[in-house]
Amino acid sequence: MSDSAALLDVAVEAARAAGAILVERFPDRPVGVATKSSPTDLVSEADLAAERAIRDVLAARRPDDAILGEEGEDVAGTSGLRWVVDPLDGTVNFLFGLPQWCVSVACEGHAAAILDPTRDELFTVRAGYAACLDGRPVRGSDRTELATALVATGFGYDAGVRARQAAVVARLLPRVRDIRRTGSAALDLAYAAAGRHDAYYERGIHAWDTAAGAMLCAAAGLVVRELAPAGGLAAGVLAAPPAIADELQALIG
Repeated sequence: MSDSAALLDVAVEAARAAGAILVERFPDRPVGVATKSSPTDLVSEADLAAERAIRDVLAARRPDDAILGEEGEDVAGTSGLRWVVDPLDGTVNFLFGLPQWCVSVACEGHAAAILDPTRDELFTVRAGYAACLDGRPVRGSDRTELATALVATGFGYDAGVRARQAAVVARLLPRVRDIRRTGSAALDLAYAAAGRHDAYYERGIHAWDTAAGAMLCAAAGLVVRELAPAGGLAAGVLAAPPAIADELQALIG
């Protein structure tokens, strides 16, 4: 078994361990909910328990690797490998009983898994191989006209940031088929890799939101670009078919 295959096994094991905990707590209204950066930026006891489950797997299987996670402290490793994990991407959806959330686990540059526990869908990728959904290869959209593209995005928690993001959407919406905002950046990227969205962009997101999904999209044939800060908005990511990537990026700034 190659190194990337072994790392993918660990990613899947960790994602499923977290997913099992989250499914037990969904769709009941969770307890132990707190706020982070703003009153709309929420974290629940379920987030914390799911990240502990991921870290337990990594500690047992990959004790020398570094870890960057959304909820826990960073861990410095000695192996040269780093895991970037989001135990519950789509927390607001989770708290409101909406089945659009996931677990994202990536070993940077080597392997990644995004698990949608409510649909039992597993998106995986390892270096040098195709992106897969439940073990079957998937490809991103080959859309050539932005006017017919379905574009996904997301919004930040700060009201001022949302206002600036709304202005970008207002500029983009007349130029595309439609806009989708589902509430989970990792799943949006996974859906783009599987061709369910034509493209995705968002600013103000973090490495744990995009590490697994960006790897999936690149392996699925999409252009994946870092977006520089612009218009008072932080850096971000864009994933799109090659034929429309430049036009889409020009419109969102």
